[in-house]
Amino acid sequence: MVLACLRRHAGVSLVRAQLQLRPGALDVVPRRRPAARHRERLCQGDRPRGDGRDQNAGGRLRRGRANRRDLGERGHTVKSLAGILAPISTPFREDEEVDFAALEENLAAYARSGILGYLALGSNGESKSLTEEEKVAVLRTIVAGRAPGQVVMAGAAYEAQRDTERFFVAAAEAGADFGLLLSPSYFRKQMTDEVLFRYFTTTADRAPLPLLVYNAPGFTGVSLSPALVERLAAHPNIIGMKDSAPSGIEAFLALESRSFHVLAGSVNFLFPAMMGGSLGGTVSLANAFPELAQRLYHYGVERDLVAGPPYQDFCRRLNEAISGAYGVPGVKAAMSLAGLKGGLPRRPLLPLVPEQLRSLQEALAAEGVIDG
Repeated sequence: MVLACLRRHAGVSLVRAQLQLRPGALDVVPRRRPAARHRERLCQGDRPRGDGRDQNAGGRLRRGRANRRDLGERGHTVKSLAGILAPISTPFREDEEVDFAALEENLAAYARSGILGYLALGSNGESKSLTEEEKVAVLRTIVAGRAPGQVVMAGAAYEAQRDTERFFVAAAEAGADFGLLLSPSYFRKQMTDEVLFRYFTTTADRAPLPLLVYNAPGFTGVSLSPALVERLAAHPNIIGMKDSAPSGIEAFLALESRSFHVLAGSVNFLFPAMMGGSLGGTVSLANAFPELAQRLYHYGVERDLVAGPPYQDFCRRLNEAISGAYGVPGVKAAMSLAGLKGGLPRRPLLPLVPEQLRSLQEALAAEGVIDG
């Protein structure tokens, strides 16, 4: 596992581990041949550094405008994935309509936080509760409201292949930079590696934007195997994955390369994932507290083995108090407590009851992130 691997490498605890880095490994680069099937083991320490540095005159660490690389025959221009993506929430009004004004206000606040960008239409965005027209409208609003240099990833969670393909055409037309592809799950017993391989690669063949695959067994009941992901990593239009499983990311980090990147799907393991080679993550905590997620990312960039681990634990406690305890309604409540526009969830999800809201408020105040 990542932590055990780091400990073996150092012979002591995480805060004393030191890994060697390959310079220039953070960019997405052209891939004209399949990735090597046998890569170095994670513990050998030759992992890319996901620092997201913009080499300006002052040498400061910024979100910046990442260098773009052309993917050749695909015709894509691909931006860097080094940073924090907020899996942005979709606020709803009392009448359950999308509150686009609130969404725009949140985007303005996030633009000042330094995060890399957004995952639109994920689970935090209640994608499954949106119509196709609403999905496109939300995506267009996010694209229009992003700051210069920020990126937008569009999430797709469909059962039918053709629905997925249609969505990615619409997402590209709306201005998304990347697509995130969740596995079908209704017929989960039939979702073998071969079925999933055909689904992901056929979609990638036809998608007009670069894709990442999404391992989220907590939602789908389908786990992507390392062997499957290794095969997918050879596809020229599959440039990475998001892993939200509570354990096992080290097997995917062993596949990290200059042309295939693994993003942490939870703040709970963001720092150790970055120590293992990840460029960053898509983390729910960034909805309510983007600056905190961004700070943890910078500790990972700097490989700060003194400040990083305790701050990782701090962010994990916050995350467990918010989405761990209350899911999407908890994220929206935390956003409102933090001064953002959380809005309401769409039914069947219900907002927190007063007792739950009070408990959340006390937990956040105890951590010092809001006033008591």
